[in-house]
Amino acid sequence: MNQRPITEDDLHGYVDQALPPERRAEVASYLDAHPDVGKRIAGFVDQRRILRAALAPVAEEPVPARLNLSRMIESRRRHVPIRWAVAAMLLLCIGGAFGWDLHGSLQPAPGGLAALAQEASDSFNVYAPDHVRPVEMRASDRAELVEWVSSRLHRAVKVPDLSPSGYRLMGGRLIATSHGPAAMFMYNNDRGSRIVMLTRPMNSTDQNAPMTPRSNGDVAGFSWADGGTGYSIVGQAPADVLKPLADAVRKQINSI
Repeated sequence: MNQRPITEDDLHGYVDQALPPERRAEVASYLDAHPDVGKRIAGFVDQRRILRAALAPVAEEPVPARLNLSRMIESRRRHVPIRWAVAAMLLLCIGGAFGWDLHGSLQPAPGGLAALAQEASDSFNVYAPDHVRPVEMRASDRAELVEWVSSRLHRAVKVPDLSPSGYRLMGGRLIATSHGPAAMFMYNNDRGSRIVMLTRPMNSTDQNAPMTPRSNGDVAGFSWADGGTGYSIVGQAPADVLKPLADAVRKQINSI
């Protein structure tokens, strides 16, 4: 039986110790096989341990009578005991930093092309370094892959051929995003360099949008939207490499 792929939700559940024993063991094996991901998750585990250790003395104390709900309603102008106020501030500060690392900024999530580009970068960072199972379905199952993602996106999806540009299709998978399912296709060249193309239906924002360069750390690329469908191609390559690839993708998509 094939093991279910490890997702970001699994990694978060591992940090929070919220996974069933069998799944936790699978995630632990995955982290052992992926040192870069393991290092990131180990940092989150350390943050959780520091937070719990810092607040343990206060958490073990009985709740002060003055914090009883009825008493608080009666005397809401009274100050909360300083020690509890400090603990609350510490919890907010450390918890805020922890949440930033796990889920990004607490500000409203970006929309339109900005969101699509972020999703493509996140997908690249999660799957491109994976040398065990970077894709769910391989290029040899191309027809089945196209049928699968098209049915989930409720529209015809075309897999661009980038072999004239030196990049071969490795395969693809479905990606869960906050804007619904997206299709991810991964390519590589003879030097082992990988790129990712992500496509999904756009919501009310950027139904049609010109090709725009985007970058997120060392991952860069180009994003655009045509007829309510968004496309983003990203990788750890210079713009003069990614731009022709994006142009080739757009030309093939528009020829459908």
